[in-house]
Amino acid sequence: MEHLISIEETDLTTFYGTGDRNVRLLQDLFPRLRIVARGNVIKISGAEERIAAFNEKVEALMEYCNTYNKLPESIVREIVSGANAMESMPENTVIFGVNGRPVAAKTPNQRKLVKIYDKNDLIFACGPAGTGKTYTAIALAVRALKNREVSRIILSRPAVEAGESLGFLPGDMREKIDPYLQPLYDALRDMIPQHRLREYMEDEVIHIAPLAYMRGRTLNNAVVILDEAQNTTSSQLKMFLTRMGSNAKFIVTGDITQVDLPRKVKSGLPQAINILRDVKGIGVVQFDDSDIVRHQLVRDIVKAYEKYDEESV
Repeated sequence: MEHLISIEETDLTTFYGTGDRNVRLLQDLFPRLRIVARGNVIKISGAEERIAAFNEKVEALMEYCNTYNKLPESIVREIVSGANAMESMPENTVIFGVNGRPVAAKTPNQRKLVKIYDKNDLIFACGPAGTGKTYTAIALAVRALKNREVSRIILSRPAVEAGESLGFLPGDMREKIDPYLQPLYDALRDMIPQHRLREYMEDEVIHIAPLAYMRGRTLNNAVVILDEAQNTTSSQLKMFLTRMGSNAKFIVTGDITQVDLPRKVKSGLPQAINILRDVKGIGVVQFDDSDIVRHQLVRDIVKAYEKYDEESV
């Protein structure tokens, strides 16, 4: 008897192991079956009852791999032997990133963002650089995608630094805007295996675009994150917020102390928070210096600049 198993939702590189090590191990553990892995399909030949047992173990292996983003040989052996290999979730962990590294909400306001996310469809997360507001927001989006709560993730930033020169930069549109969206890519690479992330990007399950490309769209069944929102005007931010469709979560992040707009143009972010703060279904998290999780000097740098600004008034 022959049977085919399709590996659709699992990163193949992680599941098969380096050099298909896990596939060879499964062959050793099921010596009476013939196992051939090609692409995302595993072909099994053998007795019906042995194939059924193998299929059950593969499903458990995929569940572990999807949850923890890793599949070491020791776990393959445990699951095949019938042990429950699922690990307890470390406190405040949002998801497991690449190689099984826990991505956790480390500070009080990061944990507040995670909590507020579950109760609101629109969240404003504001505060200084290095507080993890965008990183935590992307972790929540990746978790929602993995749990099939949404079908896609949309990440956006205003490409203010490019200004009118964007059209004169060499390359196609993606090559032009990628430098302005690099921090978003960096976060995704921490959380999704490279091969899987590339597939998501190609299929537009994860879509990254400048804010200008949001106009006229209705964003359904997605987690949508607008980063660096302090660099939006009032009309731009209103345009973005009114793109919200059914089963959508919007997270807006920004730092009102780092506005790159022309001198006479006001940021739309503080105005939007002021207008919408008391609307049901909208949450606001204000990050501060105590949330800074980068190098210890970053906190001191932020405080020094804040002191300078206060003394300069």
